[in-house]
Amino acid sequence: MSTVISIRIPKKMKKELEELRIDYTNEIRIYLERRIREEKIKRILNELEKIHKKTGYIKGNHAAKFIREDRDRR
Repeated sequence: MSTVISIRIPKKMKKELEELRIDYTNEIRIYLERRIREEKIKRILNELEKIHKKTGYIKGNHAAKFIREDRDRR
């Protein structure tokens, strides 16, 4: 399902788009999809940063310990 979004642009710009045969509806759609992706990533990174600040730094080399334990189980 889709919906219609309308924008107002100068007549000169629309004429140029048509003269250059630019598929502006597709260009706008691609741009909006990219902006949505960027905004979602930005918000996720902000949330991760908040979580990181709350948890702080964990001392020690726990990653190596977990890897060693996993290898020893095999």
